[in-house]
Amino acid sequence: MPDRPALEDRMIAETVCSAVSAAGLGIAAVTAYRRRFLTAVRIAAYALIPVGLVMTGVVEWLADTAFSPVAWAGFGVLGVSWVLFMTTRAVERRRGGTRKERKEARGAARRDAVAPAASEPSLGPGSGAAARPAPRPAKKSGGDDDFSDIEAILKKHGI
Repeated sequence: MPDRPALEDRMIAETVCSAVSAAGLGIAAVTAYRRRFLTAVRIAAYALIPVGLVMTGVVEWLADTAFSPVAWAGFGVLGVSWVLFMTTRAVERRRGGTRKERKEARGAARRDAVAPAASEPSLGPGSGAAARPAPRPAKKSGGDDDFSDIEAILKKHGI
């Protein structure tokens, strides 16, 4: 008798739903007695949902699903699918867009690699002066601009 446990599970679920609805309707009646009719109608609406679910068969479906190993395996597969989907989305965001967007960005970078009036690509291996790094400009003896701002702030506060 494999159907017997499922029948008992459905009966328990229907009883619980009926009790929840009855309690909700009782609370709605007390609220209406206190002359808060709008709130009482809302509570009654929420209280009727469990009975409606029982009458439509949703509770029966849920009871059959809750005690089915195949259904739980299906939920597991859906969970794995969701994790994989979110992982790919995170990696895509980290890389900077979709594959098509990255390809367009690489193409734009290649087009910009050659100066309009240049005779050879500016990113290619250079020779002579272009291959050597440019000398650094000599530092000012009075200090850098960054430190002069900091010094002005410190002097303003008397430090």
